[in-house]
Amino acid sequence: MNALELKMVDVLKDLHQNYGVVGVKAEFEAEGTRLEEAMRLKEVVSKSGLDLTIKIGGCEAIKDMQEAKLLGVSHIVAPMIETAYALEKYVNAASQVFANDNVSYLINIETITGFNNLQEICASSAFKEISGIVLGRVDMTGSLGLNRDEIHSQKILQIATDLANVCIGLKKDLVIGGGVSIHSLPFFNNLPPQSLARFETRKVIFNASVAMSNPHIADGLMKAVYFELLWLRNKREFYQSIYEEDSARIAMLEERYGKLLQEHNKGL
Repeated sequence: MNALELKMVDVLKDLHQNYGVVGVKAEFEAEGTRLEEAMRLKEVVSKSGLDLTIKIGGCEAIKDMQEAKLLGVSHIVAPMIETAYALEKYVNAASQVFANDNVSYLINIETITGFNNLQEICASSAFKEISGIVLGRVDMTGSLGLNRDEIHSQKILQIATDLANVCIGLKKDLVIGGGVSIHSLPFFNNLPPQSLARFETRKVIFNASVAMSNPHIADGLMKAVYFELLWLRNKREFYQSIYEEDSARIAMLEERYGKLLQEHNKGL
């Protein structure tokens, strides 16, 4: 591990021990995480004693699931589940890939279409295989024609509350992501008591009850941002080193080719 990765481990251990952090996530979907990046992240996460969650690229993204299996993830999340059929495709595919693995399956409800079809989705026989629902607030606001800064609006709170009540009734975890910051805490506190299992920033997953009972959770959220910053710096340096490793060879060949071209042209 390099110096940045060791620092990332230290930050995650602090977040785990002091702020209720239980996992780290990566996305093969919108974030476009490459397998080699995910493998480095998995090493950091494992050394920190945390779980890794992967958001796959679609309900039947078999290759993403196979790579998640290779990484040894604890949870996978399927995006944009809007119908019972999409849920069934997801569960069937995941059950084949992870047949002998202890991996939990979650779904993203992140559009008003998915929310409006929630009763149908929950009535599916495949829903019993799901451990929880993730509310993606940013995409939900977009699907409603709202601005990103309306993630804490009464409309989104009502959707979150309805999801919370469904999860309570069906004994599923509710996870909330999308623009999570210190300003999200009043939003979380307005949900039905004990209904929120976890909340997540772009990279870091918090146990909601532990984190929200911590008077210094603002520090924890700030450190979660710092972890993401370290991760992006590490990613940049990794690819920069790949970019630069052939620079000297390229320069030499360009010079040689130029000379050969000149000699060739003189002979014409």
